[in-house]
Amino acid sequence: MKFKISKVLAARNHSFDMDLVLLIVRVIVGYAFIMHGWGKIQAATHWMGPDSPVPGFLQFLAALSEFGGGIALIVGLLTRLAALGLLCTMSVAVFMHAYIMGDPFVAMGPGGRSFELALIYLIISLLLLISGPGRFSLDRKVFGSK
Repeated sequence: MKFKISKVLAARNHSFDMDLVLLIVRVIVGYAFIMHGWGKIQAATHWMGPDSPVPGFLQFLAALSEFGGGIALIVGLLTRLAALGLLCTMSVAVFMHAYIMGDPFVAMGPGGRSFELALIYLIISLLLLISGPGRFSLDRKVFGSK
């Protein structure tokens, strides 16, 4: 059996209601990722600071996945690829906050650190990776449906 990238990127056939919900999720989460990634993309290889143990190349990939992935989610183009990048980025964020920094799941006070939001974004990225973008997407126009 031949592997076709167009089959992977094609939009699945869902009900109209589900496709509408996927559109809403993509736009809201995509906008949030653009906002999170905007500052990072300005200093793409050193946004974590000079003392960060994370190499500049990985910081660049995280900034690109958030900013570029957010744009991709909004328009619904290469949605599964963007979701995979965001899933990887959020997995690292959850690991860093939960295990390395020891942050709680939910902040105990105003302005406190937690890994709650990163885990929510990770789960939404997983949802979009599995479900695809829905019918209201450029993926559907470019790669068709399955």
